Amino acid sequence: MKAAALFLVLAALAGCEKRLPDIDPLSGGSPRAGKELIERFGCVACHRIKGITGPRSKVGPSLEEIRQASYVAGVMPNSPGNLVKWIMDPREVDPKTAMPDLGVTEAEARDMAAYLYNQ
Repeated sequence: MKAAALFLVLAALAGCEKRLPDIDPLSGGSPRAGKELIERFGCVACHRIKGITGPRSKVGPSLEEIRQASYVAGVMPNSPGNLVKWIMDPREVDPKTAMPDLGVTEAEARDMAAYLYNQ
């Protein structure tokens, strides 16, 4: 009886963890790959991002609720395409930005946007 109750509790808790979709329908990218890329590019050196460990810097804006934001980088309406464009070449969008160009490809940017929209 106790084993069955324990199983039910553990099964319920396992279902509480947010699962990332294989492909994000908005960006066309893979959230799982995006998480790995965000970690590899060290985005948390400047931004707060759910699910990514690292230094908790406040240099750049928090990206924890980017899906709810009205604008990307304060200059473009928030859309997957604009977020991808920003990640790929932030200085093309805003020459005065402090965000560096990290050489992110379009496919990588789509994956990163997918993670950010699904965190």
